[in-house]
Amino acid sequence: MTQFTVLVTDDDQDIRDGIEIYLKNEGYRVLKAANGLEALELLAENEVHVIILDIMMPKMDGIRATFRIREERNIPIIMLSAKAEESDKIHGLSVGADDYVTKPFHPMELIARVKSQLRRYVTLGTYEEKTRQLEIDGLSLDPEAKEVLLDGEPIRLTPIEYKITELLMTNAGRVFSIRDIYERVWNEPAYNAENIVAVHIRKIREKIEADPKNPRYVKVVWGIGYKMEK
Repeated sequence: MTQFTVLVTDDDQDIRDGIEIYLKNEGYRVLKAANGLEALELLAENEVHVIILDIMMPKMDGIRATFRIREERNIPIIMLSAKAEESDKIHGLSVGADDYVTKPFHPMELIARVKSQLRRYVTLGTYEEKTRQLEIDGLSLDPEAKEVLLDGEPIRLTPIEYKITELLMTNAGRVFSIRDIYERVWNEPAYNAENIVAVHIRKIREKIEADPKNPRYVKVVWGIGYKMEK
């Protein structure tokens, strides 16, 4: 049985050590870093399945570290921050994070989010009843390879972006409300989900659309939600 590895990155040693205790009690292997640079060094030398990443850190903060990580990897990233404002959450998600937890937090809430991200990461694209490759006018998704191609070229999507794309492509032509998308992809009740979903849709469009402002694939149905055009 695979032992999953979680990289905990925070400049507060007490927080790192506290998170480590709970993760190890759940059977995870834990790596620890005090800043973004240390996290990148550990990533280069180890197989990591989930990253917990504080925003405010010396040497390299969580935002810059996320940019660097997303250049090469789609590992789920859970951001930590003492800032509770919606704008900070949106900023974190817009640069490539998959989830966001505000300090102070209950350790078991963080563990639950780690488990949720792992489920999506490990089983990404495995709808049992639909494993055939999906194709829409040059855009293709292979659930077995967990890969999205545009005109034969691979598109680098985060796990959340992939899951949204898969949902829309699997049900091409069907309109999903923001609440539907959030609850199906994040697997939790949709509270204040509109901006979070919109940020991910925007990032998907930037990656797959020739003109994101005039999208060919991901269409908005005003007042209802989004759909993938057939």
